[in-house]
Amino acid sequence: MPWFALATAVVFVLGTLVLLAPTISNWLTQLEQASRIDDVTEASVSLSEQARLDAIRDAKLYNTTLIGGAVVAANERLPLAADDPTIGALEYADLLRASDDGLIGRVKISVIGVDQPIYHGTSDAVLEIGVGHLEGTSLPVGGVGTRTVLTAHRGLATSELFTNLDRIEIGDTFTLEVFGDVLTYQVVTTEVVDPSDSRALYPSADRDLATLVTCTPLGINSHRILVTGERVLPTPSADLARAGEGPQIPGFPWWILILGCLVIAAGIYVWLAGFPPRQRRRTRADEPSEAPQIGLETR
Repeated sequence: MPWFALATAVVFVLGTLVLLAPTISNWLTQLEQASRIDDVTEASVSLSEQARLDAIRDAKLYNTTLIGGAVVAANERLPLAADDPTIGALEYADLLRASDDGLIGRVKISVIGVDQPIYHGTSDAVLEIGVGHLEGTSLPVGGVGTRTVLTAHRGLATSELFTNLDRIEIGDTFTLEVFGDVLTYQVVTTEVVDPSDSRALYPSADRDLATLVTCTPLGINSHRILVTGERVLPTPSADLARAGEGPQIPGFPWWILILGCLVIAAGIYVWLAGFPPRQRRRTRADEPSEAPQIGLETR
């Protein structure tokens, strides 16, 4: 057994695994998120039309009771509800509840390849696995005079989430799918908010708005990115046609091919290293010659 070659191969494989670990973790997280998106889609489909309409109606009624919006306060990593979120907390938790763990719907941002489940609230547990809806802002069912605020982490090693939110430009669109309804929003503003700047994301009386929020810069999180979209009506037919489709994430796990090829190459290397060195074939010039025999002939 070529122990040195074996140790070299093992170190090389382990090093590659370390480099691929974020990619592998992100793929596995996306697999779980895709499963949760399927769950919320199935939950919506399983409802009767009347039950679905009742759920949307109750959410819109709840939105009319809100008096505030979201405040992006100085030195805060996440937006805060402008009013007391404990008021009506039980009602909020029960509204648009597609699963026991608080699934509401999904948000799709095709320009940056995002397709994520939306959950009630912005707890640490929620933001580790998906996008959170900020309690105290309008539930994502649309309507003039509403603004829903959705927030997610950026730069997690285990999940992409809103990592590429800074690539969204004015004019891009994103869609929300909630209890069978499809809401398309076109981006009208993108902002990076300084921590010393306090502002409120209040609803506008004559507009239907949704704002996506995450932290920036990566790894520092001293500022926040605010991407605000205004509802597009009528909803584009292409978005309606894609409603309920299975998530396109995660894609093919190319990391499996890379890892598999590496393991095969390492195995071949160890196998070849186990052969003894090939003996050099001697040539005639290398062969020792016998000393000439010199003698006297006798007659």
